[in-house]
Amino acid sequence: MNAEPTSPPVATAESDGPFIPAPTGRTACVIGSGFGGLALAIRLQSAGIETTVIEARAKPGGRAYYWEKDGHTFDAGPTVITDPDCLRELWALTGHEMAEDIEIMPVMPFYRLNWPDGTNFDYSNDEEQLFREIAELNPADVAGYQRFLEYSEGVYEEGYVKLGHKPFLDFKSMLKAAPALARKQAWRSVYSMVSSYVENEKLREALSFHTLLVGGNPMKTSSIYALIHKLEKDGGVWWAKGGTNRLIAAMVTHFERIGGTVRLHDPVTRVHTLGSKVSEVETHSGFKQRFDAVASNADIMHSYKDLLAGTKRGQSYAKSLSRKTFSPSLFVVHFGIEGTWPGIPHHMILFGPRYKGLLEDIYDHGVLPQDFSIYLHHPSVTDPSVAPEGMSTFYALVPVAHMGKLAVDWQEMGPILEKRILDELERRLIPGLHDRIRTKFHYAPRDFAMDLNAYKGSAFSLEPVLTQSAWFRGHNRDDVLDNFYLVGAGTHPGAGIPGVVGSAKATAGLMVEDLVSE
Repeated sequence: MNAEPTSPPVATAESDGPFIPAPTGRTACVIGSGFGGLALAIRLQSAGIETTVIEARAKPGGRAYYWEKDGHTFDAGPTVITDPDCLRELWALTGHEMAEDIEIMPVMPFYRLNWPDGTNFDYSNDEEQLFREIAELNPADVAGYQRFLEYSEGVYEEGYVKLGHKPFLDFKSMLKAAPALARKQAWRSVYSMVSSYVENEKLREALSFHTLLVGGNPMKTSSIYALIHKLEKDGGVWWAKGGTNRLIAAMVTHFERIGGTVRLHDPVTRVHTLGSKVSEVETHSGFKQRFDAVASNADIMHSYKDLLAGTKRGQSYAKSLSRKTFSPSLFVVHFGIEGTWPGIPHHMILFGPRYKGLLEDIYDHGVLPQDFSIYLHHPSVTDPSVAPEGMSTFYALVPVAHMGKLAVDWQEMGPILEKRILDELERRLIPGLHDRIRTKFHYAPRDFAMDLNAYKGSAFSLEPVLTQSAWFRGHNRDDVLDNFYLVGAGTHPGAGIPGVVGSAKATAGLMVEDLVSE
């Protein structure tokens, strides 16, 4: 098995249009239908490997689940789509176009950031407007921001273009990458690096909060994650018409079009092994099938502790994983209200009175603070189809410590925290909010644990710190079981849509090479 895999070829403009891949006679199973699992399944099927996706829940999507209530479509997330080209490539593998199955819509501004003193900051890739926004906070920081963007471009090239789709299977591969990472001062945090370029505290928060969207503490997450700014600047921020769930549905449509099989509402209960190989997948319904290879898009701890329970490898790696640090969880309030709100953009961050201290409470102290920062998602301002006429769809999200650090009864605490969040939104943004609400529900760490088998209710799997990145993260191919693979947030390169789709590219390269060359 070589360490430098190659992915299936992408159809070119000279191709004769869509085509069905020639079967190789090899079979694969992908456990879980999140973005990473479906992206991997499409790549495998496109390479002629007969692929079956098995999903525990009644609808595909994993964390990109959705609910329909009282005429509203509520996406569980993720809601920020960046680097759409990494998604388009999945269709191009067989000569198709993503636009056949889904329309994506640009979001502008990318985010509106709001502070308790009433300051607003609209972040986008409109340079002239962005420079004006920065100058209002601190004119001297315009030049600093331009230097920061140059840094972001450099880490984007090293961390995303060169390494984002490359599997790290041994420590040598990490050593090869180390000099470039060292030159970019990867040991420093995103917040530290941002602070070396800009002086204004609000701007430091505006340029460092992005790591929270992939489960990372800006004060600890490697400065490599500053690449997100370059990613957004070049590719924009997008929304899938009808909701993120429609993008998942489009991926399923395409996967089935090219011959793939999806099995829903049937949790995998055991992955059987024979010697150093996985041999068979068994589900709750009693379904059993042998596959040449198995990849798990399930939670990484669940994959080893539960699905490989009874095997020496499952027990040993689960023990190793238990010593690692996991990302926080989330508390999300979904609500539909009367009226349309064109003045509230698609994405808002409402910062609380603290930044560093709040992050310490969540990541280090494991307490539920009285204050919070809120990510407010307002999709109906971009796409009215997700709400009834004359109504609006929202969710408000706050990071909270995972259940391993914060031992509260979420059935008791949930309604209390829900009211506090809605009170804050009413006070700062939406007058009379409580009276306008027509439907609402919340989603807590306990739900992540129960619905998604998420270890400790973590929303993003392993915390994205430098010592848990690349080779130090879950490997795209298991070190012991020759034909067991990982895809998704728990493996390289990490969480977020580009991250898990990138992990699918890395894992697919390994699987195609291993299966086709055997």
